[in-house]
Amino acid sequence: MIHFYGIPNCDTVKKARKWLEANGHEYTFHDYKKEGADADKLATWVEAKGVDTVLNKRGTTYRKLSEEEKADAADSHKAVALLVQHPSMIKRPVVEHSNGILVGFKEDEWSAALS
Repeated sequence: MIHFYGIPNCDTVKKARKWLEANGHEYTFHDYKKEGADADKLATWVEAKGVDTVLNKRGTTYRKLSEEEKADAADSHKAVALLVQHPSMIKRPVVEHSNGILVGFKEDEWSAALS
């Protein structure tokens, strides 16, 4: 089973969901805005993919952080706490599947991982 994490109104999330559906993949959807972000799950993602992959530094939420908070984001443990507090800073989407974790939507990467 594929577990899909994101925010429903995000354009990248919409594209990724359409791709999954067009390719016949069933999934469960976890909405960060409604359901929050789990610290243990985030720690697992950061450990597997690295904080620089999981943390979206391009978004407005990250850019609004203080310099001290941005410095804290470099530390995996402190980054997880920031991501729990500000789930919109998690790069979207995140997909857990039987072979691992995908962060962000790259069609060729998803095709290789989910085929």
